[in-house]
Amino acid sequence: MGAMMAALSLTTLSMAMAAGAKDQFGPNSVAPAAQTFPLGKLRLTALHDAQLVLPNDAKVFGVDAGPEAVGKVLRANGLPDRKITLSINVLAIRSGRGVVLLDTGIGAQGHGSLAGSLKLAGIAPESVTDVLITHTHGDHTGGLLDKNGNYAFPRATVRMSAREWEEMRGRKDAAAIVKVISAHVVPFTPGAPVLPGITPLSSYGHTKGHVVYQIVSGRASLLDIGDTAHSSVISLQKPEWTVEFDEDSPTAKAARQATLKRLAARHTLIYAPHFPFPGVGRIAAVGGAYRWKPALR
Repeated sequence: MGAMMAALSLTTLSMAMAAGAKDQFGPNSVAPAAQTFPLGKLRLTALHDAQLVLPNDAKVFGVDAGPEAVGKVLRANGLPDRKITLSINVLAIRSGRGVVLLDTGIGAQGHGSLAGSLKLAGIAPESVTDVLITHTHGDHTGGLLDKNGNYAFPRATVRMSAREWEEMRGRKDAAAIVKVISAHVVPFTPGAPVLPGITPLSSYGHTKGHVVYQIVSGRASLLDIGDTAHSSVISLQKPEWTVEFDEDSPTAKAARQATLKRLAARHTLIYAPHFPFPGVGRIAAVGGAYRWKPALR
């Protein structure tokens, strides 16, 4: 299957969304939703964009374990054992200096609900000053374009790791987005703040330049884990399983296991864009695995 999320390009996502009904396999439309919460002096808002429903066929999760093993984990958590549902969410950060978006979901061309969710949150596209990208798979960058294929955030700088930008420019499926956003992109090297209180940290493996974002305001902090973990159940309870979404599976597994161990030990508040909306909570160690503890409902 290769790197499936690279294959789930914006075009593929758009076709699936246009054809799909609720709970059909593939991306599903959702009603706009926005949930705002404080982080120190900042106002953060989780924005719902779509749902991704996948069959339990061991082609994405549990590639090395098989559908029966995956189904057993799902059933033990009170979930249907024939499908795996992931949210597609976006995080907005409002401060005195502007509005920052962390990723953009699949966006308007994929029939995502980001525009409606932004409206619910009182955020106009023109007020967005920066867009920070964890990685360039279509369900994180599709929202950079509006329904007409134009840049969706005309006053915003797009920031991503230099490794990720180089990789994106070489992908045919990303050519349309690259053409539109090139003049707005400012690449960075992870490890130093890109904006006051926001620091990207390398977390390679899912993609060549995947990063997570540490957000700090006073004594409060939150970590956007990007696609370090996808499922709030499978990724936490079986972090050692192969995930076809990961382009470099051994590196991604090591990053996932090390990150989960650290987050649980430190009781870190996190935001996970594919966990159930709004995707804000903490990781708890339970036995030899981990559990998701939502902080917002």
